[in-house]
Amino acid sequence: MSYQIELRHFTYFLAVAEELHFRKAAERLFISQPGLSRQIKQMEDIIGARLFIRNKRNVELTAAGVYLKKEIDYIFNHIDFTIKQTGLIDKGIEGEIRIGFLGSAIQSVIPKLLVQVDKEFPKIQFSLEEMSNYDQVAALLKDQLDIGFVRLARVPEGFRMKTVETDTFSLVVPNDHVLNKDNFRSVAQVSSAHFILFSSDYSSLYYNTIMSICEDKGFTPIVSHKSVHAQTIFKLVENGLGVAIIPTSLQHGFDLNVKFLEIPNIPQKAVLSVIWKEDNRNPALEKLKKFL
Repeated sequence: MSYQIELRHFTYFLAVAEELHFRKAAERLFISQPGLSRQIKQMEDIIGARLFIRNKRNVELTAAGVYLKKEIDYIFNHIDFTIKQTGLIDKGIEGEIRIGFLGSAIQSVIPKLLVQVDKEFPKIQFSLEEMSNYDQVAALLKDQLDIGFVRLARVPEGFRMKTVETDTFSLVVPNDHVLNKDNFRSVAQVSSAHFILFSSDYSSLYYNTIMSICEDKGFTPIVSHKSVHAQTIFKLVENGLGVAIIPTSLQHGFDLNVKFLEIPNIPQKAVLSVIWKEDNRNPALEKLKKFL
């Protein structure tokens, strides 16, 4: 008897690939474990490739299985989004654009962009999610985002990247700190302080840039705390747990007992870029591109 690959095979495969456990995957799918094993074996026979390495203790994906999971993730995400877009278009909406961003982008860049787009295309919807650089790239690759606002030096092949803002850096200190706009000359003045920074996982480019700002002034900062949220960083500074260096535009929108001192005489800039996949087929994105 010959079989053809069906959508259910992919659903079963993904469940096992995510759980790496046949019993747990079967429970998740509400089918029997022997039935699930037969479906996976049938799928392997149809494709002509072994997808899992199975023994009494472990289930692992083969190289072919890793590749297939990545592609099916993309396909399923695209199917879900296409169905959603179809429903929106049927209701007279021109579609949805999914935006990922770092916190500093929401201060001015993204609001200005959305206002501009809304004036010309009021029937386009947006969904926004704050994410790290790494998570934005991963989501774009999986077709879970349409564009991302990032601080990256380079992007994967098949991506487009445009600079949308070049910002200065500012030192963040408590309100009662001895430094102020009149006597602040260099970050070397806080060389012995503890620093609170965005995690390198959130933006490795930002983290390395901060390191270079300090090292150019003759010291390596003592990093006592890391966070992925500006609010957390500012709150720690407010409570005297250290100082921070941030893109200057990030200072707006917070009401805390800290002050922001723009760092003079440094070559480093905080570069914010927008990225998207060249083969993105979202028709709403095409309308957005001219505003970037």
